[in-house]
Formats: sequence, structure tokens, C-alpha cells
Amino acid sequence: MRALVYHGPGRISWDTVPDPAIEDPADAVVRVGTTTVCGTDLHILRGDLPEVEAGTVLGHEAVGEVVEIGGDVRHLRPGNQVIVSSVSACGRCRPCHDHLFGQCRGGGGWILGHLIDGTQAELVRVPFADRSTHRLPPALPLDDAVLLAEVLPTAYEVGVRKGEVGPGDTVVVVGAGPVGLATVAIARLYSPRRVIAVDLSTARLEAAARMGADAAEVPGRMIAELYDGPGADVVVEASGEPEGFVLCTRAVRTGGHIAVIGTPGKPVTLHLESLWRKNVTISTGQVDTSSTPWLLGLLGSGRLDVSPLVTHAFGLDRVADAYEVFSHGTTSGALKVALRRE
Repeated sequence: MRALVYHGPGRISWDTVPDPAIEDPADAVVRVGTTTVCGTDLHILRGDLPEVEAGTVLGHEAVGEVVEIGGDVRHLRPGNQVIVSSVSACGRCRPCHDHLFGQCRGGGGWILGHLIDGTQAELVRVPFADRSTHRLPPALPLDDAVLLAEVLPTAYEVGVRKGEVGPGDTVVVVGAGPVGLATVAIARLYSPRRVIAVDLSTARLEAAARMGADAAEVPGRMIAELYDGPGADVVVEASGEPEGFVLCTRAVRTGGHIAVIGTPGKPVTLHLESLWRKNVTISTGQVDTSSTPWLLGLLGSGRLDVSPLVTHAFGLDRVADAYEVFSHGTTSGALKVALRRE
């Protein structure tokens, strides 16, 4: 098969590699129909995650067709259309029993495109397939469905839920990339007083307005007003930039909550000298994808619209072009970039 192979920092190529095979009775092999390029893939390419070994196939989000199953797989059959979760769950360890699949100690967690070969390929082996896939409703567009692999669960679980967004809250989302925009859309479901998006890109601020933000501005006057005034009840850091976290600490109110979604590629300073008196809660977390069935229901019922998030699409064999467009999203206008089997 063909796949995108990581060869070390700054080096990837579309190569011919052996087809994946069943290695454990709980495995399934899925023919990839649609996958994506994620911000974490860019971190890997920059060398920010040294545990990713040269020779690894990248990618951790996909929808596709089951082509083979191991002997212990009970809920899937060849031909089933599935969402491949970015997080694998053994289902036996204590974190999995607590639905903390991202912390799986039985060989799961975030492993696809990280510790084992991932989804930016024609075929992918999915460990713990019964618990790490979700059946795809026939009417759901693939570009929406692939967002359930990671983007939407991250926005909800790590941003909205951990941030404890509630009715009447003022919510600030710092960083209007795909996960930040998904946070805007999901936060709206909780009847906040207003949702404010902050970003340096005019195109992304326009996208935030389309996703339901009440205000969308570059950092400046609005953050200053929050700092000098009552502040925001919940601030979600979705940029992954150290400066973004500093903005969050300025915008949050006394007794408020900062929920960190963004993946920092370099050290971030925590200014406790200015925060310790504010009774601020700061939460972080690896997505668990335990919320995927609930989010799938919201998409299927039309209560959640995320169709504007996928802005560019390429054939699988044009994955290098997809990386180029996605890595320059602030100028190319790219939010989420899909790779489709043609």
C-alpha cells in the first residue's frame, strides 16, 4: 500500500510500505476513506515529539471501511463503515473503566501515528477495534464524520466540559483553528451569555463568526477590557502558543477557569505571581473520545453544524500538498484539511 512515512524532523514522503495485518485478535484493518492533517502532525514533523520513530506512518483521524477483523472482535464485520478514533482503549485497565481512554494503560491511548502506524495511508491497523471505532451512519457526510475522530471530542471534553461552561457564562476562546472553532460551536449549546474568539488571522476570525462567536477580534482592546473589568468565566487556550496562554491569564476573572486545549511546542511560563490571588482553576488533558457517541447524535440530529471546518480536500496521494497548505493556514485560509481516497 501507499502511506505517508515520517523519516525524522522535517522529512516525510509518500512511500510504498507493507499492508498492515492483524497482529492481535482484537485488531481490525480499515481501508481509509477520509483522513486529515492535524496540528499534532505538524508538531511531529518539527521534531517536537521525539518518541515518534523514523519509519512511522503518520495520522490519527479517519473514517473508512472494515476489511478484516481479528478473532476477538465482536461488534464489527468486514464492510462496516466506521469512524476510527484517535484514541485506542483496551477496555480492561482502571482508566478505561473510568472512561479515561486517553490514559489507557493496557496498550492504548494515543498510539495511532504516534507509537504505531497511523491513518495517512490506504489501510490502517486499528487495535482494540470494538472500543476504538464507531459505526458510521449512512447519511453523515464523511468530512463531518472524520471530525469525530479527535477535533470535536477534544473541543468538548478538554475545552467545554473541563472548563465547566454553563448558562450565562462569558467564554473566551484564544486561537481560532479547527479545535478552537469547534469549541465555539459546542459552547453555544450551553447557553453562554457570549462567546468571544481571539486570533491573529482575519480569515479565522471570520470563520469564528460563522461558527457562532458573538465577537471575534485580534488580541487588544477586548482582552484589555476583560482584564480591567469583570473578566471571562471560562477561557479556552486553543492556540498552543505561549503568548496565547498569557492572554488567557489576563482575560480570566477571579474564580474563573482556564481550559488548555492547545498543544505547546515549546515551554510556557506560568505567572503565578499574578495568578495566585485570583483563585483560578487551570485544567489540561488528553482527549478520551468517550463523548463521540453523544457528539455523533448531535451531528445526526442537526443540533451541531461543523461543516465550515473542512476547507480544503486533496487526494491521498497529494498528502505533501495538504501538509503545505495546512501548515500555512493563516495565509492559505485552511482550517481542517481532508485527504480522500479517490
